[in-house]
Amino acid sequence: MKLHLSRVTDVNQITHFGGDHVAINGARHVDSLVLLPDEIVIGWAASFEAIALGDFDAIMLRAPEIVLLGTGARQRVPKPALYAALIRAGIGVEAMTTAAACRTYNILAAEGRRVAAALILPA
Repeated sequence: MKLHLSRVTDVNQITHFGGDHVAINGARHVDSLVLLPDEIVIGWAASFEAIALGDFDAIMLRAPEIVLLGTGARQRVPKPALYAALIRAGIGVEAMTTAAACRTYNILAAEGRRVAAALILPA
């Protein structure tokens, strides 16, 4: 899916999403990652089943307002215990397909929100 270009130039934007990759500011990535407006964290959970408690702790350190969890080709919700610390800290968590997380990330980042997209690839 080709995503429309935004006029916002000072934040990371997803410029293309395919089932096996995501392009951020035109650079192709094939491994799972966490995307924030000002940072790309490579080496996130390799699959939905591989999500571990420490993965969400690393996101919490970056203090997003909301975490968009892209769970692959289908929407899945991880065990609440994995992300309970985020909820206690007042950080929202939304699970959706990776494609939906990419679209939603671009909208929220363009609005100036402090959003984190934890994207599982390939989707």
